[in-house]
Amino acid sequence: MEKIKIFIACIILCVFLFLNFVSIENKAIQMDNKIKTEVEQQLESMTLEEKIGQMLITYYRKETVDDQFKEELEKYQPSGFILFRENFTNYENTIQLIETIENTAKIPLFITIDQEGGRVQRLKELEDSYVTQIPSMTELGNTNNLTLAYDVGKVIAEELQVFGINMDFAPVLDIVDNVQNRVIGDRSFGSNADLVSKMGISLAKGLEDNGVIAVYKHFPGHGSTILDSHYDLPVIEKTKEELFSSDLVPFKRAIESGAEVIMIGHLAVPSITKSEIPASLSKELITGLLKQEMGYNGLIVTDALNMKALTNHYSEKDIYELAINAGVDLLLMPSSLEGAVTYIKQSVAEGKITEERINESVYKILTLKYKKLSLEKRDRALLGSESHVAIVKRVQP
Repeated sequence: MEKIKIFIACIILCVFLFLNFVSIENKAIQMDNKIKTEVEQQLESMTLEEKIGQMLITYYRKETVDDQFKEELEKYQPSGFILFRENFTNYENTIQLIETIENTAKIPLFITIDQEGGRVQRLKELEDSYVTQIPSMTELGNTNNLTLAYDVGKVIAEELQVFGINMDFAPVLDIVDNVQNRVIGDRSFGSNADLVSKMGISLAKGLEDNGVIAVYKHFPGHGSTILDSHYDLPVIEKTKEELFSSDLVPFKRAIESGAEVIMIGHLAVPSITKSEIPASLSKELITGLLKQEMGYNGLIVTDALNMKALTNHYSEKDIYELAINAGVDLLLMPSSLEGAVTYIKQSVAEGKITEERINESVYKILTLKYKKLSLEKRDRALLGSESHVAIVKRVQP
């Protein structure tokens, strides 16, 4: 009799769990359908200029927003803004800068930053507040501790959200297999594809679970080059097979884990493209390899478009045209908002870019914003807090 009671209880529990699972699934479907409807309505109401604006992430290397820049933001309505060290002064001024930028937007902005750790962490420029100093990713990778990687991602996210920053251009998924590489160097988790994959995905989950969108970079992998794409075009001298056995492994695993945004580097891969066109402008690498062959359907953002790997070889108009037709969704740091909108509109008028192609990107951008964009600001006391410092000390015990 006792066994029958236990069996019945187990059946009831299983039914309860199943019904609860179905309820959660139905709510998720309803939410997805609601977002789909809202995005379609938003897209339908937008002008071409507004759609183009949603494909641009702009920058402004000053402490305060002047009237001219404010007017540009209001007129061209960019999708996002990237913060640099020049934007960080004291806490109050920095908050005011970000809020002024946010208040110009009709559609909430991606407020973005490069907060990787090590030598790339913009928050440390804050003058009147101690922020947690994040160790380099090589130091973190040396621990081979996935829980610690997650916790470091959580620390980064919570301190970014003090300022309302909701997108981080991290983690770096480049595998450093060239000892002469100083461009990436200690920004990488290491030289082992499995380690880089696991640690990068764990750190990204720490970011995502705490309100910050992670951006995996720099596809298809910057680790084997020695040239810096800020100054020249690096060429990856690997076959497609070699890339799939090394550099592409972390990106493939990130895609399988649900990556929402991937950054494309300005890197030439002649074994695939049969030319030295940068990956950020290459349809073969973005649509052919990343989307079709690797199965990625999330957002794609370029590395900064003012880097000499592009500007030394292509006109501004050609850069926008090639990148959009290659399959890019977000254009990071165009030379100017006015120039980008003007040139892209011109390309549409000339039939070189279709409005359908732009709609495809804007649909994805709006969907991610509706689903994941956090406008939350956290307590200033989190900056450099004892609990955060204790976590990063575990990296270097």
